[in-house]
Parts: sequence; structure tokens; C-alpha cells
Amino acid sequence: MRSPTIKDVAERAGVSLKTVSRVINHEPSVHARTLDKVQRAIEALDYQPDQAARSLRSARTFALGLVYDNPNAHYVIAMQNGVLSVCRERGFGLQIHPCDSSAPRLAEQLCDLVRRSRLAGLVLAPPMSEQPELIRILAEQKISFVRIISARYDPKDGYPCVFVDDRDAAYAITEHLIQLGHHRIGFLWGGKEHRSSPERYRGYEDALREYGLPLDKKLVVEGDYSFDDGFRGARKLLALKEPPTAIFGSNDEIAAGVLAAARSGGIDVPWELSIAGFEDSPFSKQSWPALTTARQATEEIGRHAAQRLIAELQREVDGTVEPIANEGFSPELVVRGSTAPRRL
Repeated sequence: MRSPTIKDVAERAGVSLKTVSRVINHEPSVHARTLDKVQRAIEALDYQPDQAARSLRSARTFALGLVYDNPNAHYVIAMQNGVLSVCRERGFGLQIHPCDSSAPRLAEQLCDLVRRSRLAGLVLAPPMSEQPELIRILAEQKISFVRIISARYDPKDGYPCVFVDDRDAAYAITEHLIQLGHHRIGFLWGGKEHRSSPERYRGYEDALREYGLPLDKKLVVEGDYSFDDGFRGARKLLALKEPPTAIFGSNDEIAAGVLAAARSGGIDVPWELSIAGFEDSPFSKQSWPALTTARQATEEIGRHAAQRLIAELQREVDGTVEPIANEGFSPELVVRGSTAPRRL
């Protein structure tokens, strides 16, 4: 059987082809009763717009690109699912584009990607989203984009974004450990090319300072967002003459590595060592004990980024001058079995 066409939808709804096109493109001028008729016809026929054909028939394109460089597969999959869900709802295609954020010609590569694939715009995940020179070039080339960035507040720099308050969430994790009686708390960094790493570190610093605890640099270890770096960093901390009684890993993969290191050393978690992570990935739930963490709604962040980009594209078509407000998220503390009061 052939796939239903826009003509089939128009005939079933009793409207013109132009009206169906306006509904598919989410134009605001369709009467509510007509909109309902067309949507019911689309659902009954299970009609799926042909993105390539739509793009060829108009000056607009109906595909987005998701650009990322992240070693955390769980983060990437959740982000992809969030963006893809909106694309499906709004009749857009999606091209997934992993890349090397340190590539010297990254801006040129992304500009070529947009033009070659006829993309309407890009959702930029960290760390590309946090590279000022890349953002400047994309803007100069009039490429539409939305950034996902780590920031306490809306940066109000004129570029659209969805921002995540990693700093406040890291403060809440560190405060939780302090209130359990831990005064020597280790901190394991993620990759410094991600702004989330220094933001999470600042939250850790803020909590220590506000509770009057000294910052011991020997308890801070640099690394990447990986299980292996969590394992290596924990072994280094646990070998100290005065080891920490709690360790905060900058993400759940790091924290899972810490847990493995503790297990290999015969250390009882959480009674001899409390461990906390960040993001609430599957690592945090599948570990034993399950990890205390900060729940970051990565899929929902991806959804909001895609919605923000499509709204920006529609604003350009409509010629609307009024800017669209950026949206912010704040991960929330989730207390599980990997943290407990310090044993005296």
C-alpha cells in the first residue's frame, strides 16, 4: 500500500492543500475548528510529512542538526531522545552529528554541514555550545542555533540557549555531605573543556566556604567524565595519609569508578566512605549501593532546546521582533544509599 499524501489528508478533512500545509508548518493563522479537522485526518491516515519534499517546495528546510562531543553515552542518548521527540511532533527531521570539539576547523565543518544537508538550524550540546569564537562565526554566517550551556543565570548575550545551574546543584550535594558530618570531602573533576566542570567545582567550593571548612587542594583531582578517571582519582585520594571520608564525583560515571575503587580496597560504602555523583544516569541506579546524585533532566533539556530552536525559526519566518526568553533548569538532589553519616 502506498503511503498517504498531503492530498489524501486534504480530501479527508475537506480542506485545501494550502490549509493542510499551513497546519503541518504550524502557522498560527489556522482557525481552531479547521486545525482540529486536519489533525484528526492526519492521525487517522497516519500521515508523515516528507521532509525533503517540503524543503524543495519552499525556501524553508525542515531538518535540525544535533551536534555533540561527549564521552558519556547515556547523556548523548537522552539528549538525542529529547530533541528527536520534538522533531517528530513538529514534522522535522533530525541529523545526529558527533564531532571533535577541539578540531581547528570546527566552525567551517559545521557551516558546511548546515549547507550541505540543508539544515534549518543546530542544537549545540556542550562543549561546542560554550565556545565563544564558534558561536560568533555561526552567528556571522546567519546559521540558526540554540546552545545548551552550564550557567547559573540567563547569560543575556543575545544568543538563544537553555541553561543548567550545575553550580547550585553541586552546592546541594556538598552541603548534604557536610550535614552528614563529613569534613574531608574529595572532589573529582570532569573534563575542563566542559563549563559544567568548573561550575560544579565552584558549587563544591561555595559550600565548603559557607560552612567554614578549609579547601584542601590535595583532595581535588583533575580528570575527565569517565569511569576510569573516577577509579584512578579515587585510588589517589584513598592513598592519602588522611584520606577523605566522602568523595563527590562530577558525574555518575566518575562516582561509579570511585565505588569500584572502594570495593577493590575493601572499603565499606557508605559507612567508611560516602560517594556522590551527578546527573542521575543509569550508573547511579544500577550501582550497589545506589548513588546519591543530582537529577539532571537531560531528555527534557533536549526537548526544550529543540522547541526553542523551532520557535526561533518560526520567529524569523513571521518577522517577529519580540525576543523569546531563554529557559533554565536546576538539577535536584537525590539521596540514595551511597551516602551516610560519618562514622566517628
